[in-house]
Amino acid sequence: MRKATRAQWIKFGVVTLLYLAFLIWVKSWLGLVILPFIFDVYISKIIPWSWWKQAKNSTVRGVMSWVDAIVFALVAVYFVNLYIFQNYQIPTSSLEKSLLVGDFLYVSKMSYGPRVPNTPLSMPLTQHTLPILNCKSYLDWPQWKYKRVAGLGRVKRGDIVVFNFPAGDTVALNYQQTDFYSLSYEVGRSLYPNTIHLDSLDGYQRRLVFDLYYQAGSKQIRQNPRIYGDVVTRPVDRRENYVKRCIGLPGDTLQIINGQVYIDGKAMENPADMQQNYFVQTSGPLIGEEMFREWGISCDDQSLMPSEAGWEANLVAMGLDCRDAQGRLTPIYHLPLTKTMLQTLQGNKKLIARIVQEPDEYSGALYPLNGNTHWTRNNYGPLYIPAKGTSVALTFDNLPLYERCITAYEGNELRVCEDGIYINGERRDSYTFGMDYYWMMGDNRDNSADSRYWGFVPEDHVVGKPIVVWLSLDKDRGWFDGKIRWNRLFKWVHTN
Repeated sequence: MRKATRAQWIKFGVVTLLYLAFLIWVKSWLGLVILPFIFDVYISKIIPWSWWKQAKNSTVRGVMSWVDAIVFALVAVYFVNLYIFQNYQIPTSSLEKSLLVGDFLYVSKMSYGPRVPNTPLSMPLTQHTLPILNCKSYLDWPQWKYKRVAGLGRVKRGDIVVFNFPAGDTVALNYQQTDFYSLSYEVGRSLYPNTIHLDSLDGYQRRLVFDLYYQAGSKQIRQNPRIYGDVVTRPVDRRENYVKRCIGLPGDTLQIINGQVYIDGKAMENPADMQQNYFVQTSGPLIGEEMFREWGISCDDQSLMPSEAGWEANLVAMGLDCRDAQGRLTPIYHLPLTKTMLQTLQGNKKLIARIVQEPDEYSGALYPLNGNTHWTRNNYGPLYIPAKGTSVALTFDNLPLYERCITAYEGNELRVCEDGIYINGERRDSYTFGMDYYWMMGDNRDNSADSRYWGFVPEDHVVGKPIVVWLSLDKDRGWFDGKIRWNRLFKWVHTN
């Protein structure tokens, strides 16, 4: 071993102190096994780390210099992506107008404290699938338990939060944007044409019917990979990333009445640009693209209702009965509107004949699927959002609300028998939660698949907080027609 210089000892000391500080932060003493290698790099130099620099072949030196640079960059990106921030692109309009489709965000892991990865052996800058190769981008082993290191704060009400999709633990690959449990339930129901009326059943009987539908649907999906794709399971940190606004915190009681959110009985201030869906009927002409641009309504959110007779009766029943000289209904659009946009359209008497808010029946199937709540997206709850260490009484009626918390998120075995509820083989009439949970919703309320459809977000699914929009591309425009939204570049993401 060569005698190390003073400069080498100083470099070794600085790197070692920084590395030890990192291990203390992440509370992982397993990382001490790396210290001998750090010592060798700076002091002992037993391993020829830079052997290629002495190679006589210039091609070897050139190739290895690139390999060295790429490996260093991947390692650096890996740790930055895990513990500091990651890039995220807004894929849907659920948070319009706060965040737009095509916004690229820096998501801070430090805001709520970064998670130690469940799957540490993974390819940087990929979520779960390698592009081109179309295979898993991570190794299933080893898998570490959930641990979050110290951050700058906690999730607050109103925060925009990036999190792993809670219902994304099981995925049919040809239906990756669909909740597997909802898909299985709907497929199962279709196999039983004589629909059972759940209203006539008690909580235990409803559970039996739901299990029948779900098991039949799940079996059908797994037996038809050509239609649905292979069914895979994913660990928490490899589930799809979603972004929504935090509406309910652990320990809150949430209720939605006529679209207004109440927390513990108090009306919550709505996001400034919250949108809801409306049917907008013109006096005759079609609405031009320039006007849609002025209103900020993307092509994906512009829907011109069909004029076939099958639709007419429903539209007329809603009061959309303006007709042209030939007796046909004038054009009717289905659009998301903010309060300001709604007032603007209502004031345009020359163009707009009728505006009707979308009825609540358009809600679709809501969480919990196996409950009998009669809730809709605008009249939902009340329900308690679990907080770590708190307990709830369990009944056949409220079990559907908390079943996934008990089983999928906290790893307990649950059996429902006619004589009661059994958790880990013990009959229980209450349950104490091991984690905090959150309730997430989109600002584009009627175009958002959120907690109203798949339930609570566990604390171990929280990824981070969007900080800044570093790029924004409008997919409805060309590169020479305003594709880059210059006014959004490096715009801070604010909490309402």
